[in-house]
Amino acid sequence: MTADDRWVRELDARQRAMLAEMGVKLWLPKPRPAAATATAADPEPPAAPVVAEPAPPAVSAARHPAPAPVQAPTAAPAAAPVIAAAAAPATVAARADIATLDWPALREAVAGCRACGLCESRRNTVFGVGHTQADWMIVGEAPGENEDRQGEPFVGAAGQLLDAMLRACGRSRTSDEAARSVYIANVLKCRPPANRNPAPEEVLRCEPYLARQVALVKPRLIIAMGRFAVQSLLKTTEPIGRLRGRVHHYEGVPVIVTYHPAYLLRTPIDKAKAWADLCMAMAQ
Repeated sequence: MTADDRWVRELDARQRAMLAEMGVKLWLPKPRPAAATATAADPEPPAAPVVAEPAPPAVSAARHPAPAPVQAPTAAPAAAPVIAAAAAPATVAARADIATLDWPALREAVAGCRACGLCESRRNTVFGVGHTQADWMIVGEAPGENEDRQGEPFVGAAGQLLDAMLRACGRSRTSDEAARSVYIANVLKCRPPANRNPAPEEVLRCEPYLARQVALVKPRLIIAMGRFAVQSLLKTTEPIGRLRGRVHHYEGVPVIVTYHPAYLLRTPIDKAKAWADLCMAMAQ
């Protein structure tokens, strides 16, 4: 029996009812032949990995022969490179200041952020929701159309599925008890146009906000949902199928990797795997 199947035998009546609400059918697969135990990693929709954009190559100065004695002195170098070099520390300092913000100041900074082009098309920034001292923190990818309209993460069909998953774990985004609540945030705080994949530069610009949210919540556990959340937190290009089933860490906090609820709506066969990931989270 695999780790993904064992949980079925350990469910009580309440959890079985919650799983039924999630649409997870409870059955045990037929025993696999011994030769089939070494399977390939779980498939998932292909996409470009999230990687930091490479720095532009340094341009070496060309060597020129010494000027003739009668040649006039050369003009002073253009000031543009000096101005560009001086501007970089200011940008870095502005990003570093995020690490000192409290909750009200952080929310205000996100609401007024213009660090990337997503600010031009958004309706609302999507900051986060839930208990600010919750034991669990849910990290998603980016706002969609409903999130952009309401200014709250995980609403609509994906949000309803997430709420059902949390109820099956005895948790809620609206609970007043830290031990029974969650704090939910996304890697990106603004919706990419037409729900396209986040661009690497957009992820890099937004990461300091998420890092500060994690530092303020101080969660006991993080559940990363979706490829871009996983790759942003763990700094890896590995697919989710190869990262599931073990505990990772972000800034010393245990991280469980699982599928995004929107993906589960498109691929309901993987709901059982997502429940196995939540069982691992509850065991931490």
